[in-house]
Amino acid sequence: MAVVLKTRKREIGAATYSRGREGSHLRPSYVAKTPPCQNACPSSNDIRGFLTTIAQGEGNGLDMAAATEKAWRVLTETNPIPAVLGRVCPHFCETDCNRQFKDEALSINQIERFIGDFGINNNLAHEKLSDETHAEKVAVIGSGPAGLSCAFQLARRGYPVTVFEAFPKSGGMLRYGIPSYRLPEDILDAEVAALEALGVEFKYDTRVGADVSLDDIKKDYEAVFLGIGAHEGWNLGIPGEEGEGVENAVEFLNRVNSGEAVDVKGKKILIIGGGNSAVDAARVSLRMGAEPQIVYRRTRDEMPAEAEEIEDTEAEGIHIEYLAAPVEVVREGGKVTGLKCIKMELGEPDESGRRRPEPVDGSEFVIPADMVLPAIGQGPQFGGIEAFKDEKGWITVDEASGQTSEEGVYAGGDVTNHLGTVTEAVGLGRQAAEAIDYHIRGEEIPKVYPAKIIKFDAMAASYYQPADRAQKVAKSPEERKTSFDEVVSTFQDEVALEETKRCLSCGMCFDCSNCYSFCSYNAIKKVPAENRTHEHEFYKFYLDSCVGCSKCAEECPCGYINMG
Repeated sequence: MAVVLKTRKREIGAATYSRGREGSHLRPSYVAKTPPCQNACPSSNDIRGFLTTIAQGEGNGLDMAAATEKAWRVLTETNPIPAVLGRVCPHFCETDCNRQFKDEALSINQIERFIGDFGINNNLAHEKLSDETHAEKVAVIGSGPAGLSCAFQLARRGYPVTVFEAFPKSGGMLRYGIPSYRLPEDILDAEVAALEALGVEFKYDTRVGADVSLDDIKKDYEAVFLGIGAHEGWNLGIPGEEGEGVENAVEFLNRVNSGEAVDVKGKKILIIGGGNSAVDAARVSLRMGAEPQIVYRRTRDEMPAEAEEIEDTEAEGIHIEYLAAPVEVVREGGKVTGLKCIKMELGEPDESGRRRPEPVDGSEFVIPADMVLPAIGQGPQFGGIEAFKDEKGWITVDEASGQTSEEGVYAGGDVTNHLGTVTEAVGLGRQAAEAIDYHIRGEEIPKVYPAKIIKFDAMAASYYQPADRAQKVAKSPEERKTSFDEVVSTFQDEVALEETKRCLSCGMCFDCSNCYSFCSYNAIKKVPAENRTHEHEFYKFYLDSCVGCSKCAEECPCGYINMG
């Protein structure tokens, strides 16, 4: 009779040393994850990348200046105006920052500002992606954040780019809508100058439809990007609105930022609305000697303006009349004397998700006023490109590429009904530039599958020590409300360095050595710096020695290790 020998298949690795975990088939691998901050960023900035570049600079043989320059190059891969965004971005990234579950979110926006200012102060120049140049020219209509972003991405890919701008200077709403105490003009000028040095040509005082037709542009350019913004303010639609004393907040801010003499001193000004334009108009008029007051139909919780801007507005002594809506501009002899309002109460949520304001019968009251500034919304001025205007008054585009209904014509930013933030416009401009590049080269846009988002509960967060968030340094309300000087200061080197060190490096190795230290089987070894294939390759697995105990993954603070 034959003898059958039964053998037990041994797991790969040193199973005899496993002590209770023998037989595990799992093996570790290093897998980068998407940090929540980057996932939340409309510009898709490599936030973890520029933070850890500074934080780990000394360990990588870089002094602070060299590390910051390298961080600037990481950041400007996706954002050509970091000093601008570092001042005006609402920093969605901080809302999703995993560090908040340890103590407080990182001050990412202030680090972005620090890096951007470093770039300006050290005259850093953008670099092209390659020596390749293209004969095909691209036209960009509008030099707001979407247009600047699109032009930048195309120029660094070797395309000749011309930006047609209706105003005398670049920036769109960055220059003509945001007050200088938030965004000084010289900061914007410096970052635009860096785009010019890259090869972007700007043609100012050139309005498409008046000075040049879109058809003529299309004859000379292979592709066109429409980034005309939304510079036309909406009216209230109430009696008494027409006439002197009522001016849209968008137009008011434009005139002030253009340097026009605007006389509001001593006047009682009512600003209608709850967005950033309303807040900006109120704070600007205060600095010009007026007595501003905001009227908003919902409560503070529903105001779309940034929370920090609302806090600063109230700190400067500007009253906000909540749950009130205008019904008539009161005039005597043609002159504005007040605004009749009606009290509101909140009902069920509307399509925006906010509770709908509903009037309270018989609750009308009058607020004295010399001037009224509606700030309830704005839309595009379509002179010369009316063919692209959809039934709702915007430009409809393909969400993946930004292409309009016409091949070779793209659009992005506010004009596509993305009325919102500068960082969203920058992201849409970059997306369109990439699509234009593929279009000209006759290639399909490749699909991108982002890595899994790493959540806080998937990290061994006990490794990280608590550390206080770096706080902004700002002028007091009394100092700032009498001047247009910038309110907030940029971080100093020491503060910026310590703040970057608070980054958890979510989903990417930062050389903590935990996996190496906790491995009992010599299955992980340090990779010498000269042998690394990428800058985060600090360690390497030797799976012949691995028993699959999972200890390395359990002790990995940033969640970089997968077991599978």
